[in-house]
Amino acid sequence: MQKGFSKKDLQQIASMGLTEEAVEQQIENFRKGFPKTKLREAATVENGGIIRLSDKEITHYTNVYKKLSKSKRIMKFVPASGAATRMFKDLYAFSSTYFGVAHNFEKEFPTVKEFLQHIRSFAFFEELKECMEKSHLDFGDYMDRGDFTTVINYLLKEQYMGYGSLPKALLKFHRYGDTPRTPLEEHIVEGAEYARNNDGTVNIHFTVSPEHRPLFRKKVAEVKSLYESKYNIKLNITFSEQKHYTDTIAVDEYNEPVRDENGNLTFRPGGHGALIENLHECKSDVIFIKNIDNVVPDWMKHTTIVYKKALAGMMLELQARMFEYIEELKGNPTEKKLAEIEKFITEKLHFTVKHHESLKQRAEALRKALYRPIRICGMVKNQGEPGGGPFFAKSSERADSLQIVETAQINRKEESQEAILSSATHFNPVDLVCGTKDYRGNRYDLKRYIDPATGFISKKTKGALTVKSQELPGLWNGAMSEWITLFVEVPLATFNPVKTVNDLLRKEHLEA
Repeated sequence: MQKGFSKKDLQQIASMGLTEEAVEQQIENFRKGFPKTKLREAATVENGGIIRLSDKEITHYTNVYKKLSKSKRIMKFVPASGAATRMFKDLYAFSSTYFGVAHNFEKEFPTVKEFLQHIRSFAFFEELKECMEKSHLDFGDYMDRGDFTTVINYLLKEQYMGYGSLPKALLKFHRYGDTPRTPLEEHIVEGAEYARNNDGTVNIHFTVSPEHRPLFRKKVAEVKSLYESKYNIKLNITFSEQKHYTDTIAVDEYNEPVRDENGNLTFRPGGHGALIENLHECKSDVIFIKNIDNVVPDWMKHTTIVYKKALAGMMLELQARMFEYIEELKGNPTEKKLAEIEKFITEKLHFTVKHHESLKQRAEALRKALYRPIRICGMVKNQGEPGGGPFFAKSSERADSLQIVETAQINRKEESQEAILSSATHFNPVDLVCGTKDYRGNRYDLKRYIDPATGFISKKTKGALTVKSQELPGLWNGAMSEWITLFVEVPLATFNPVKTVNDLLRKEHLEA
């Protein structure tokens, strides 16, 4: 490995808000790799790792939320920086290879055939048709003659509708009569139902890419008064971007820094785990986290709204109990009180605290265990989706705590670990309710509760060069590893992400 950085390198590093030591640590991470997470068992309803709420409990927690949220500041936090490019991957492949003749259209391009057959069902269809008409092109004529590439180009290319490069948040997903609605708007409507503050304000925070921020601002300006009037709310919509100091250096297969044509170091965004910095800056007591593309039309929203309120009520009730115990632990608690708190931690919070002999040491250990942010995570039954799931796993501070673990974090070559992964019954849909303030109303320093050993390393080929990049511990994985975590089963109806454009043809995304 090269010895140190040049003066020019150090200036570049400093300009990003990074330090030489931080970048050297990143390179060391590449050299050593990240350790795999050790799973004890999958969290399930049967072993108590996932809570299944009864109708009575749902009603109870919904009422708790209604009562306790009156004095709280509530916010929705929506990661929304990604462009929609991957949604249209098959359309891009088709338009680059199709020249008017397909020997077996159905076999070669089945997803594109489905898209074209149902193109009039998409909420963006009217805009597409009008866009072509502005160029004096008749949509029907082009479809009849089989010139599908032109139609697709008008949808995707920047000089036309630009759907290939727009953020998902601003695509037309759903249609209400003649009125289309974007995911950004669907999150506003959802927020009006379960994230309304006592004064009628709905706080929604979107994390965005710098190049998209003007488009977000423009869309909000267009629709803000409409939704404020319709739902009798006051919208407070804010934006933030991923911090440059969370970027990570790229290296080659020999762990030497990769440089561009001008000799500058190459850095990559640190993945969604970097957003813990953005979340840390949010000043709310209750924060709902949900992905931008997991939205449904109004006729499907009821289940989501009910469960969001129930999860938030559970979080607030547990948090209130934790705060009471922390206050009691500041005094001289009795053996009986310590045993009560230990039982609460074991049975309600699902982790254990190392036992100490003296009452003073036990009280301090329990206080430290309770003094941390809390999250309630919705989990859906596994439908073969890729990604993370709920497990009992070892974290850096607590043995066998509940963790959301990505498949990439697991040593699948180890037979016992692969067996545990295969036994998982539920999947992480990114449906979180978070409590990020302590018993005095101060924000926790969320950066203290990250497990830095849970990052990811990925490899990509750039010409003849293998480039390795590093992602920070994921936002709902390692970045929240040391939070108090509980899993609650939520219905599949609450999880309807749009990963490909044809997902919008599912009944969950069409008009009732």
